[in-house]
Amino acid sequence: MDKFKIKGKKPLEGRVKVSGAKNAAVAAIPAGLLADDEVIIENLPMINDVFVYGDILKYMGAEVLFNNGVMKIKPNIHTIHHLPYELVKKIRASYYLLGVLLAKYGDAEIALPGGCNIGTRPIDQHIKGFQALGAKIEIDQGMIRVRAKELIGAPIYLDVVSVGATINIMLAASKAKGLTVIENAAKEPHIVDMANFINAMGGNVKGAGTDVIKIRGVEKLHGCTHTVIPDQVEAGTFMIATAATGGDVIIENVIPKHLDPITAKLIEAGVIVEENGDLIRVISEPPLNAVNIKTLPYPGFPTDLQQPITALLTTAKGTSIITETIWESRFKHVDELKRMGADINVEGRTAIIQGVEELSGAPVKATDLRAGAALITAGLIAQGETEISCIHYIDRGYEQIDKKLKGLGANIERISEADQKQKEGKTRGEIANWTKQEYVCLEAEAPGTPYS
Repeated sequence: MDKFKIKGKKPLEGRVKVSGAKNAAVAAIPAGLLADDEVIIENLPMINDVFVYGDILKYMGAEVLFNNGVMKIKPNIHTIHHLPYELVKKIRASYYLLGVLLAKYGDAEIALPGGCNIGTRPIDQHIKGFQALGAKIEIDQGMIRVRAKELIGAPIYLDVVSVGATINIMLAASKAKGLTVIENAAKEPHIVDMANFINAMGGNVKGAGTDVIKIRGVEKLHGCTHTVIPDQVEAGTFMIATAATGGDVIIENVIPKHLDPITAKLIEAGVIVEENGDLIRVISEPPLNAVNIKTLPYPGFPTDLQQPITALLTTAKGTSIITETIWESRFKHVDELKRMGADINVEGRTAIIQGVEELSGAPVKATDLRAGAALITAGLIAQGETEISCIHYIDRGYEQIDKKLKGLGANIERISEADQKQKEGKTRGEIANWTKQEYVCLEAEAPGTPYS
């Protein structure tokens, strides 16, 4: 497994361009199968999740060409509807294929997906929506099958605000007969992005971005070109890393409105944030002030940035309190931050952070995607060298983050497995048998581990 080595204490300076949104991309790619002819999706991030989804669509029979962030998808009438665990185990968002295949073919059988272990992420609200539209559901031996001779629009109230369920129901309802109304819908930016994509294919979705979304099904959807929105979480990660290191960075290709909750907390901490069109400039001079944060569905503070901002607050003046209301297992990065000298006490879903003078570099491991971003932030502000293992998690959600950080002056280096083997004089067999003490990564696709 590759690793990152970071030598900290260097302020980030310069300009960085944000890639397309991961969460929007992994929904848009399967949605492309809804069309009867070619779909072109632009501004896709060059990340592992996108590569994996492209391979899944090829397996299903679609023609897929992907180059420089642009994917061309040409659906096949003989699309495979059965997707085994070995194919979907690496990506939680494979569940979007249920809504797509149900809408277009009336049948789908997919293994329950895998991904990062950040807490229980059931798909009961997805199932509730499919059943309301007239689908029959069977779950057996880790496989879920959805079938319907005909989908009929219906009112659907989500018991909890769920991004995944909102998108999946939108996909299924896009070709259902009549009107579907989703109440208590999620309002995240990639919900709006999906509605715009469906409408560009000839669909009829209204109200995305509010808690009531109305979808009037159409008989056919046609090809189009769709551009994925900028990644809110990547932009927020660079904002936090800049603030933490006392840097001065202009972040390009952003939608500032999507970043309001992050901006507000950074300003509260003493950071200067300037907005200008699709640019945000972050100027910081540590030590920063402690702040309290509570994660909430959009437009609240995003759970995906809770972990990176935890790293920032480890050296803020005073006591910060973070309350995680979305995922119950999203403090796994805390033990790694403690190895670096952080003073953090976790009580249930609350982390109490007492700011320390500085962190010290140490060998740590990423336990999930956003935990990896937190450790990068911590490494950037720590004294000495930090070595981060299990960075395959990070590669799933951030496009060339090490190269982007290098462009901002960070001292970060990717060490490949081959380089490690050569340096340490180990055979391939010996590397495969590293002990837990040497920070062996657990398999990302372990059964029952939900996606970040």
